[in-house]
Amino acid sequence: MKKKLTAGFWEIVAGIVLRNRITILVIIFLLTVFLAFQWRNVGMTYNEANLLPKDHPANKDYTQFLNTFGEEGNLVVIGVKDTKFFTPKAYAAWNELMSTLKKQKEVELIVAVNDLKKLQKDTINEKFELVPLIDQKQTGNQSYLSNIRKQLFNDLPFYEGLLFNKKSGSIRGAIYINKKVVNSPIRKQFILKVLVPEVTKFEKATGIDLKVSGMPYIRTINTENMKGEIGLFIGAALFITSLIFFLFFRSFRATFISICILIFGVMWSFGTLGLFHYKITILTAIIPPLIIVIGITNCIFLINKYQQEIKNHNNQAKALQRVISKIGVSTLMTNMTTAIGFATFMITGNDLLYEFGLITSINVIIVYLLTLVVVPIVYSFMAMPKEKHLKHLSKTYLSSLLDWVENVVRYKRKTIYIIYGLLLIFSVIGVSQMKVSGSLIGEMPKSASFFKDILFFEKEFNGVQPLEIMINTKRKKGVMKSSTIRKMEELQQTIDSMPELSKPVSIVNLVKYSKQAYYNGNPEYYQLPTSQEQTFILGYAKNATKNSKENLMKSYVDATGQYARITTFMKDIGTKEMAKVEARLHKRINQVFPSDRFEVKLTGKALVFQKGTTYLVDNLIESLIFAILLIAGLMAYMFRSVKMIFASIVTNILPLCITSSLMGYFGIPLKPSTILVFSIAFGISVDNAIQFMAKYRHDLIHNHGKIKKSVVSALHETGVSTFYTSIVLIFGFAIFTLSSFSGTIALGGLISVTLTFAMFANLLVLPALVLTVEKWSGKGDVIDEPTLKILRSQVEEDDEDEVIETEKK
Repeated sequence: MKKKLTAGFWEIVAGIVLRNRITILVIIFLLTVFLAFQWRNVGMTYNEANLLPKDHPANKDYTQFLNTFGEEGNLVVIGVKDTKFFTPKAYAAWNELMSTLKKQKEVELIVAVNDLKKLQKDTINEKFELVPLIDQKQTGNQSYLSNIRKQLFNDLPFYEGLLFNKKSGSIRGAIYINKKVVNSPIRKQFILKVLVPEVTKFEKATGIDLKVSGMPYIRTINTENMKGEIGLFIGAALFITSLIFFLFFRSFRATFISICILIFGVMWSFGTLGLFHYKITILTAIIPPLIIVIGITNCIFLINKYQQEIKNHNNQAKALQRVISKIGVSTLMTNMTTAIGFATFMITGNDLLYEFGLITSINVIIVYLLTLVVVPIVYSFMAMPKEKHLKHLSKTYLSSLLDWVENVVRYKRKTIYIIYGLLLIFSVIGVSQMKVSGSLIGEMPKSASFFKDILFFEKEFNGVQPLEIMINTKRKKGVMKSSTIRKMEELQQTIDSMPELSKPVSIVNLVKYSKQAYYNGNPEYYQLPTSQEQTFILGYAKNATKNSKENLMKSYVDATGQYARITTFMKDIGTKEMAKVEARLHKRINQVFPSDRFEVKLTGKALVFQKGTTYLVDNLIESLIFAILLIAGLMAYMFRSVKMIFASIVTNILPLCITSSLMGYFGIPLKPSTILVFSIAFGISVDNAIQFMAKYRHDLIHNHGKIKKSVVSALHETGVSTFYTSIVLIFGFAIFTLSSFSGTIALGGLISVTLTFAMFANLLVLPALVLTVEKWSGKGDVIDEPTLKILRSQVEEDDEDEVIETEKK
């Protein structure tokens, strides 16, 4: 077991790769073709992100609600606030718009002014009947339309908050999409091919600006925006990484080889998504550009090592063999730590994060293997690099930078530790100011037109994010009991008094409207009937609900009459405020509904998402600690030294602390997108520490245990690659700030900031810690012979003759 990752093993690997070049390239080509065929299984997701495990209580409550009442996020609203709306021309266009939409098979029900029904008492048959509010033959008459507006706003309180805002004069139509297609590609076709063109047609005909929102619409447009950004990210990542790579290496062929490897990596990443039949989500959409950014670092390490070997001995065969045998194990470990950073998301119990963690970690290892075999194979067919291609190895600015770093590390370690301590104090203060926030629409692009429409509905109708209250009366037909109705009304009054929530809708509204209709439509009687009135009024009401196509309230009581629901919508208020709203509602529910007779649950997409955000934050420390322990375990296997592990971990925790503090100081909340930063950044930033430690351990043997000399030599050799890879990663992750999604912007920006601090930490803090820790061990400037023997036993040298020659000298 111990020999598996030794230099001897990697020499065997190098021999296999270089002796079977054509065969390996053919295998890579065939695998690429196979994975390309898997692309047909890749598609966009049509559901919101569920951040909770399936067995979480909030998820169970939501599932029970869906099983009882069906999909609740099927409402699309079209709003307008314009005095020209109640004019013959505008009304005719509106009527045409709604009539066209109503004919579509994807639409289950439309409630709009043009086809509005009012409840009317039929005294002869002792029943209520639904009759049209508007006589379509008179809609060409301006005075008639003005009278309809007056009647709607003054005499029909049942529709207030649902179809109109009495104070501002805004109007909206409610389109209920068929629940069977709302989470399918059919919804996308309806929204993009029917709804959007018809809305545009209305706006052109009338000059009136329509506002469109609702979760089906938001999800569709959001998905289209996300799809468009995949190509942007891939193109930007390829451009920026290849440009920086070329500026460093000044070699077209090295750049071209790297680009080809990255393109294959992107193809394989899409292929693995298809192989697992996973959909493209807000997270999996960034996997291909992530693979580009991470994969280019492997190219830098291998090509830089190849060119260093050519410069040292001008022997191509030897250089190619050493690229694999010397760099193979250290780059494997660095890619393993990066993969672990992503793989920790698999333990959260969340499907979205599980898929992201699994696919990304697999592809990190895949692109490593591609680079490890393709770079040596391709260079074996090429002529040796020319002198101009090797100039970057001795660039003045890099030499000066590393000389300055060496001077600081050797003679100013106290200064480094003082700055480290101050930054740590700065970080602790900043972390204490961090806040948790998350909402269904909080991650969406603020500049998008649909987001402006969301703000319109938040202002006019108090939001579009559904919040549901499910009431179990624990007996059949218990909903229609007078006592139950009155309890529901008490709860609805509380909801109505909360500015964060919209006017609630339930069977209570229909019962109140029934009383108004019984008293000939007098709006003063829009209230619950007395116990004496209820018997015959509810008898009338039953006949008004027979036509299921026109019955708006049929979805608010289940078929048994045991379950009722109260639907409200909420503003984008964030996690903290949402928790306050939930607490207030629970308090009122406990006061109104005795637990022995009722079971009342709060649920809905908005609440599930909020609880998902809290759940992820609670699991952040767990997943991060798990990542640190796994990475420490890998380093323990590789180095067999507690000191090396301690120095590496301490060095790379500081950048995470600084990033956390900056989030606190600048008011960037912890939310689903920013939570991902820490495990990813730690897994990547520790790579440079592993490269340094591997070289340091190697040099200790060559330098007969001389600590300072080994630290300096390791610093100068790995410092170039550390600088190159860090710059590429920093700018590579920065491409995500091109996104229109605030979450993706935060993810890219924060990881770039973290890696910037990590670069300086690994160049300055890590070497200084190594010197200090070795000094604490009482070894002075030279490691004792027993320890040196242990090191020799752990490392099988790449070139035994070289070691022997060094020892002779």
